[in-house]
Amino acid sequence: MNATFHNATIFTGSELLPNMSVHINYGRILAISYGVLDGEHIVDLQGNYLLPGFVDLQLYGGSQQYLNEHPTAETVRHIYETHRKNGTTSVVPTLYSTSHQVILRAIEAVRTVQRENPFGVLGLHVEGPYINPEKRGAHSLNYVRQPNDSELGELFDQGADVIKLLTIAPEIFSEEQLDKLFNLANSTSTLLSLGHSNATYQQATNAFNSGIPLATHLYNAMRGFESREPVTIGAIFDHPSVRASLIADGFHCDPVAIRIAHRQLGNRLFLISDATFANPPRPELAYEDFIIRYENDRYTNQEGKLAGSSITLLDAVKVCVDKAGLPLTEALRMASTTPAEIIGAATTLGRVQTGYVANLVVLDQALSVQRVITA
Repeated sequence: MNATFHNATIFTGSELLPNMSVHINYGRILAISYGVLDGEHIVDLQGNYLLPGFVDLQLYGGSQQYLNEHPTAETVRHIYETHRKNGTTSVVPTLYSTSHQVILRAIEAVRTVQRENPFGVLGLHVEGPYINPEKRGAHSLNYVRQPNDSELGELFDQGADVIKLLTIAPEIFSEEQLDKLFNLANSTSTLLSLGHSNATYQQATNAFNSGIPLATHLYNAMRGFESREPVTIGAIFDHPSVRASLIADGFHCDPVAIRIAHRQLGNRLFLISDATFANPPRPELAYEDFIIRYENDRYTNQEGKLAGSSITLLDAVKVCVDKAGLPLTEALRMASTTPAEIIGAATTLGRVQTGYVANLVVLDQALSVQRVITA
């Protein structure tokens, strides 16, 4: 696309600037100026928001297809296209705890689409299977398991270029296994995230200090904060640098809990959709022993547990603004700028800035999508 957007309110990544013009060409932002820029294809945005496309680091499915069920390139493309419609222009498709063979198949599927669409599909998030069974949530007990040295080695041998995030419960690893895992992760682009964990405060703090920079879906699948044992949540709040994802769907976190987390973590907090299906949500899924239904705007399994969400990141932004009372700039940062930084795309995605990839979304004042632009 070769176009100049003027009369735009742009989100730079830190602030909103009104009456701006943005020229894009060959998939990049070439110029930004106050007022009007010359150009052949002028688009008047009439004061609407021009934002960096959202970056979702945890989502399992599109409107119909689900990565665990069908770990194919077609499914990965479907997940991307489903969420792109609502302004999520970069995704990290996610597997919940599954067999080793499914993980290997998903690695190949994501690798194929990464090559086709490197700014749209950024890699794979493997959530489990090395998590604490006491905090497995909706993960299948048939697949949650103790770490296996040969499996870990093969994952990194075959997927080091694809696996961008690996969620684990560090307390179920031996010290030798953790040391090996930290070395493997440090030698690749894989980020470790603490999640589905029953770790004590000290166990979690040790893990963060040793090489785990992230925590997966704050508050959920973690032992609740206690005055005598602050546990994982206390360790996240107390640590100076660990970053945490949060599911703002109106069910996983009360708006007050969102506001408290933002007050504690500031720019270390970011949003994920955790979408099982979305846009629109699929009514039900029965895959192996994972049986879920969509009722009352949420997914639950046969045990009544929440099983992912039914939202896109735009929905999460709206919950943060409308229900939790966060500033729009903070909600937008949590959905774009911070996740782009985390995934290693800080110089290409997550900002409206000269030289950045033109993955952009136009929202009206009611935060409804008017246009999605991708490189």
